[in-house]
Amino acid sequence: MSSVERGYDLLAPKFDYTPFRTPETILGATADALSGFGPFSQGLDVCCGTGAGMRVLTRLCQGRITGVDFSAGMLAQARGAHPDATWVRADARALPFADGFDLAVTFGALGHFLPAERPALFDGVYRALRPGGLFTFPIGAPLSVTSVGYWATLGFDVAMRVRNAVWRPPFVMYYRTTPLPALRDDLTAAGFTVTTVAVTGLGRHRDGSPRCRLILARKPADRH
Repeated sequence: MSSVERGYDLLAPKFDYTPFRTPETILGATADALSGFGPFSQGLDVCCGTGAGMRVLTRLCQGRITGVDFSAGMLAQARGAHPDATWVRADARALPFADGFDLAVTFGALGHFLPAERPALFDGVYRALRPGGLFTFPIGAPLSVTSVGYWATLGFDVAMRVRNAVWRPPFVMYYRTTPLPALRDDLTAAGFTVTTVAVTGLGRHRDGSPRCRLILARKPADRH
């Protein structure tokens, strides 16, 4: 892949048949977990890809739903699957919205942003929300060092760092750059009030801890 944007343009026609598409189980469990936090009117899917997150917004939002992504290829696929939604091509680090949405979601996209880029992303989402609006996304529990997943994601990140050190432009996709404490700090710095809730529909570990949590970042009702 020559870059994130070009890579996704090329992958777009087949993306929904790859393991990278957000599974229906996560989408459904997220919608269930958010059902008690509404009602919501306008909804925004940040880094919408082919539009999988629209299934969540369609269930929860009574008004207009919008997807934003910088890959024209992914947006073309999303537009075909959800013709009634609004689609905007833009860089998520410079979102072109202000005070228009009650709910913003994102799925599987944060690994495409280096830690230094997250403040611009979160600032843009903050501006896009109306006072009292909610930004939310699922985050998995930390993997055990003895698990296959831990070593697989570590290996992937190391391989990507080597690739990006020797090949330009870079393809930014890292699994291990978004721990909950760092995300909480960046969201708080952007002005959000941050809590989490267990996604009970995705099960629990043997010790009773949830396999997945939703980050709930609320824009204060008295802020603009």
